[in-house]
Amino acid sequence: MTDRIRVLVVDDHAMVRQGLRSFLEVQDDLEVVGEAADGAEAVARAAELLPDVVLLDLRMPGVDGVAALREMTARGLPCRVLVITSFTEPAAVLPAVRAGAAGYVYKDVDPPALAAAIRSVHLGHTLLHPEVARVLSEGETADPARLTPRERQVLAEIGRGRSNREIARALGLAEKTVKSHVSAIFGKLGVQDRTQAALYAVRAGMV
Repeated sequence: MTDRIRVLVVDDHAMVRQGLRSFLEVQDDLEVVGEAADGAEAVARAAELLPDVVLLDLRMPGVDGVAALREMTARGLPCRVLVITSFTEPAAVLPAVRAGAAGYVYKDVDPPALAAAIRSVHLGHTLLHPEVARVLSEGETADPARLTPRERQVLAEIGRGRSNREIARALGLAEKTVKSHVSAIFGKLGVQDRTQAALYAVRAGMV
């Protein structure tokens, strides 16, 4: 099958990695292209393999998941990072989200939900717990008034977690046009990524 989503699995427990691999490899559209046992290895493997999605544990010896995520972001690696964690307190994953994670799921997530989460972040969605979004948005100064009416529409759709393709379909625009609007929004609001833009939309009451 072509156009599979290429996944790198990162966890310091071999049994967890094997369990994730066993499940993911039976999905027709998912392919595990590698594994890593710590943060340093995760960065090296991500740079080597250029996976579509990195399934990243947070608590690992040596270089932890947050530090690895920061390094991936600093290197400009194109992969989307989905944190998989045993932490049940949303605040525990805030550093990872701030570092650029596209979302997170808990380790007790149902397998079908995990597969759906991987597909979702690959499509450009952001998976944030509402409490995480609230805490992240505190202190933000949202000023979408500087945007054009069309850019405000696009920003609202970003806040709903929609990908560029879905926004294009919803607003009757070409996907290339949506990308241009997204770039303009990032520049005008001074944000770095879709997660920060989505938080602006939430903070401004646009969603």
